Amino acid sequence: MAKIVSVKGLFKLRYKLLSIGGVWRLVIGSPEIGGAWLVYGHEKNGKTAVSVNIADELANLKRTLYVSAEEGLSSEIRENCRLQGIDPNRKNLQFADFLTIDDLRELLIKRQGPKFVIIDNITVYVDELRNNRVRKLLAEFPGVTFIFIAHEERNEPYTATARMIKKLAKVIIHVQGFKAFVSGRCPGGEINIAPNLAALYHGTEQKTTN
Repeated sequence: MAKIVSVKGLFKLRYKLLSIGGVWRLVIGSPEIGGAWLVYGHEKNGKTAVSVNIADELANLKRTLYVSAEEGLSSEIRENCRLQGIDPNRKNLQFADFLTIDDLRELLIKRQGPKFVIIDNITVYVDELRNNRVRKLLAEFPGVTFIFIAHEERNEPYTATARMIKKLAKVIIHVQGFKAFVSGRCPGGEINIAPNLAALYHGTEQKTTN
């Protein structure tokens, strides 16, 4: 049954807010903990770099799990971590290859389970997350923030599930040419994850040749 409150009751409600640090503070601000975020973009444009960078910042707050379902625990993932300067001794950040949603639930119900989960990417989970299962997952774990990564097709997140998540998302990060364009229920703005590569892609720096 839906919860109904008066205006006075509404003003008295207290919320748990997330205060991310680093370069993300100005564009993401302090959204409410829980729910979904979305990172999407074309192949080889920096989605993983952006997501790893965010994961590193979130690990400053609570235990964070990066589920690398598409690439697995590959050399590419390791290289992205190295390029983003992640400390090898980082304690609150863990990586996993493919986990079923049921396996993920088993981790989340544990007392020391992760509070931030990055799922890379939605296409791998197209069967497990369809038919309103995303909403059920978010409702089952209201204290967990889920960050979903999606491919891009025709300027929108790829798969119907990804487009639905975009509608639910508190934070939406569109990655293009190693630049993150942030929008949603947050201040919004742009972040360069790899400034030199982003400058070349967006035409703000001339490529030099020998």
